[in-house]
Amino acid sequence: MNRHTTIPLIPRREKIMTLLLALGVGLLFVISTLSTGYNPLDFLLNMENFWDFIFQDILPPKIADWKTIGEGVLQTICMAVGASLVASVCSLVLAFLGSNTTAPWPPLKKIVRLVASVQRNIPSMIWTFLLIMSFGIGNLVGVLALLITTCGFLIRSFIETIDEVGNESLEAMEAVGAGRLTTITQVIVPACLPGFLSWLLYSLEVNIRSSTLVGAVGGGGIGLVMMGYIKQFRYHSAIGVILLIAAIVILVDMLTNFLRKKVLA
Repeated sequence: MNRHTTIPLIPRREKIMTLLLALGVGLLFVISTLSTGYNPLDFLLNMENFWDFIFQDILPPKIADWKTIGEGVLQTICMAVGASLVASVCSLVLAFLGSNTTAPWPPLKKIVRLVASVQRNIPSMIWTFLLIMSFGIGNLVGVLALLITTCGFLIRSFIETIDEVGNESLEAMEAVGAGRLTTITQVIVPACLPGFLSWLLYSLEVNIRSSTLVGAVGGGGIGLVMMGYIKQFRYHSAIGVILLIAAIVILVDMLTNFLRKKVLA
C-alpha cells in the first residue's frame, strides 16, 4: 500500500461554479439586507440589553397558576386530538374520491386535489384570523383552524398512500368480477391501513405544536394563556409555560415515533 495518497484535483469548471455560487449568495444577502434595512451588527451592538432581558426579565422560569395552566394544556391536547381524528375521517373519504386508483369521476379527482392544496398551503394561523371574524376568540376557532389544515395535509398523504397500492392486486379483483366497493374494502384499505395510521399519528404530533401557535392568536388553549402572561409583562410565567409546552411536544414526539414504528413494523 502506498504511503503517498493522491488528492484528487477539483476541475477548473467546478471551482468557477462554486465561486459564482458563493458570489451569488453574497449578493442576495446584501440585496436583502439593504431592502429590509436589517443591520447584522445591531444584534452584537445590543447584546448587553439582550442578556439583561434574558437573566432579569425572563429567568428563572415560574409556573404561576397550575390550575389555569393545566386546563390550558388539557384544552390544547384535546384540540389537537379532536381535529386530527375528525380530519382523518373526512380526509379518508375525500382521498378515495381524489386518488388515481379509486376516483369515480376524473373531474372530481381534480377538485378534491385543488381543495386539499388550498387547505394545506394556507397556514393554520391565517385560518385562525379568518375564523375569529366569524366565531370570536375561543377553542372552537382553534379546532376549526387545525381541522382545515390537517384535512388538506391528510388528503394529500392518503391519496399518495392509496396510489402506491400495486396494480396486480387490483387487476386480480377486477378479473374475478369484484366491484369498486369490494376492491376498496378487501384490497386497498388493508394494504393502506399502516400508512393511514402512520400519517394520522404524524398529524397529531404536528397539531400539538400548531395548537399552541393557533391558541396564541386567539384559538384558545395554552397558547392563549401564554399570550396573556406576555401581555401582562409576566415574562417569568410566560417562559415557564413555554418550557412546559416544549416538554409536552418532546414527549408527544417520542410517543408518536414509537407508535409509528410499531404500526409500520
